[in-house]
Amino acid sequence: MAAVTGSAISMTSTSCSFKQNQALTRISKFNSVSLSINGKCFPSLGLRSAPSRFRVSCAAKPETVNKVCEIVRKQLALPVDSAVTGESKFAALGADSLDTVEIVMGLEEEFGISVEEESAQSITTVQDAADLIEKLIEKKGA
Repeated sequence: MAAVTGSAISMTSTSCSFKQNQALTRISKFNSVSLSINGKCFPSLGLRSAPSRFRVSCAAKPETVNKVCEIVRKQLALPVDSAVTGESKFAALGADSLDTVEIVMGLEEEFGISVEEESAQSITTVQDAADLIEKLIEKKGA
């Protein structure tokens, strides 16, 4: 566990070294970051590794992910006990392009949002959909 104070950042890690207020020097095998800026906490930041770089993504609320899982199960006529998680890829669940369009339409109806075609094309997992939904709901409320 490592932490930087000021704009508080804490990382869950098996190995982490850095200098406060300087560039990160070495991180390995970390999977989550808690971030606090001006007193507002963002505890659900997750990190996904990619070749030679890290991608930081804000994870959606668990209830949003669960609701998206329910909608995906319904649209794809999957059994209630089927394993659908945030990491589930629509294609791996058997969805074709038409199924994906129907999933997006179901999400729009359920959450009262409108997903632009460009954004819809970037959705490949349940987590992608949940993250986009929360982003659109936040934008709609602002």
